[in-house]
Amino acid sequence: MLRRERAMRKKRRKQKSISLAAAVSKNVIALATSLHGIGPLIQDGTLRKRVADMEPAWHPPRGFSLVPIEMSNFSMELLLHQIGDNAGDSEQVDTAERLLMENREVVLQLHGGGYIGKIRNAYRDFAVLYAKMPGKRAVLSVDYRVAPENPYPAALEDACAAYEWLLEMGCASDKIVVAGDSAGGGLALALCLYLKDKKKPLPKKLVLMSPWADLAATGDSYETNFEKDPLFGNTTDSMIYNNAYYGDNDPKLPYISPLYGDYEGLPPMLFQVGGAEMLLSDSVRAAKKAKAAGCEVHLTVYDEMFHVFQLGMKMMKESRNAWKEIEEFLSC
Repeated sequence: MLRRERAMRKKRRKQKSISLAAAVSKNVIALATSLHGIGPLIQDGTLRKRVADMEPAWHPPRGFSLVPIEMSNFSMELLLHQIGDNAGDSEQVDTAERLLMENREVVLQLHGGGYIGKIRNAYRDFAVLYAKMPGKRAVLSVDYRVAPENPYPAALEDACAAYEWLLEMGCASDKIVVAGDSAGGGLALALCLYLKDKKKPLPKKLVLMSPWADLAATGDSYETNFEKDPLFGNTTDSMIYNNAYYGDNDPKLPYISPLYGDYEGLPPMLFQVGGAEMLLSDSVRAAKKAKAAGCEVHLTVYDEMFHVFQLGMKMMKESRNAWKEIEEFLSC
């Protein structure tokens, strides 16, 4: 039984063709990145860095409240279920204290953005999707410091501080799920490596969407998918090759590129990655290494899909399938 539980469950979502919505999204991304003016700004992260300042104010949907939390160097947002018969009454709001007293699970969300982009509204929508899954989880989204103003180890320090905050609030580590996409997925792995090294309690599970686990860009898919990746492909002048996060540090340091860390004892983890991504090998190699270390690993490669296609949320069949898989992983 133990052997079966620890086996890596690798799936590949194959289909005759991708959905129309996915095909359109993929083509739009490829077209945008090929344009002379805006393309380089997308690929090198300049546009992503500006997005947070350009977006309108976000308001939680009915039945939820968003509680801002100011830390010493960064901020966080706690998405909570409202309680009582009148869920629209702002006075009937779940609190962090009540949540933790009831011992419900919390998703600690670490957003993507190449370590240079701040949190944006899409991740607040992600938080709602996590919170709506069975179990009424709260979601703590960390707006960690980013480069170039705050390079490594700022993001890791902030992720650790957020995790410690949950523990100090009384939340048991086996009630915490750490989730992240792209840079946030790599940061989630780095956080667990750090916690293990410091002999801190580890979270219950990890949800990793296209994690950026190898900032040294040594995997095969950086070449084999070079012309297939609609977001980062066809150029080496992109944030995955030229990143301000690690500065003069060795990009193979495990806290920067967790692919090179020791995975023994890490919690169960779900990897999701697109088959057309240059970062495909980051997930495949990390999952293989975690399996070899005895971890419970689930890896799903979604054929022909692009980087963090889960941003399609409910609009694409492929992203709906991915979110359903996450729900099943968190429920088991």
